[in-house]
Amino acid sequence: MLPLQEISDRLEIGDLVARYSTFIDGRRWDELDALFTDDAVLDYTATGAIRGSLPELQAFFAEMLPAFLATQHLTGASTVVVDGDRATATTPCFNPMVVNEQQVFFVGLWYDDVLVRSPDGWRFAERTQRRAYVHEPARS
Repeated sequence: MLPLQEISDRLEIGDLVARYSTFIDGRRWDELDALFTDDAVLDYTATGAIRGSLPELQAFFAEMLPAFLATQHLTGASTVVVDGDRATATTPCFNPMVVNEQQVFFVGLWYDDVLVRSPDGWRFAERTQRRAYVHEPARS
């Protein structure tokens, strides 16, 4: 049986992962600040984005994602390993991205995360995308 603290940690980490998707899909870039450590490193190069700090990724998102009419980060259950005030998690994600009314771009990926417990709760210290597949729509 899991100790209550680990159950709580897992629930908080699951909420962190869900809030990330909500903020990205809602284009609420500034709210991502509450999810990451100040020195977090994000590596999204596997799916065609950049590797950098949160502010660098926020600028990238603000520039590139408005090209899509909508996005939806659908995440599956995370595998989480808690070790005191640090944790790792791997989360599958299916991300349809609407190009226009006839075209949807599909990306399948995993997020590999390193998380740390802060005074304000769990935060991403590292977030890396690992690509599974990309399906580009036929151009009409």
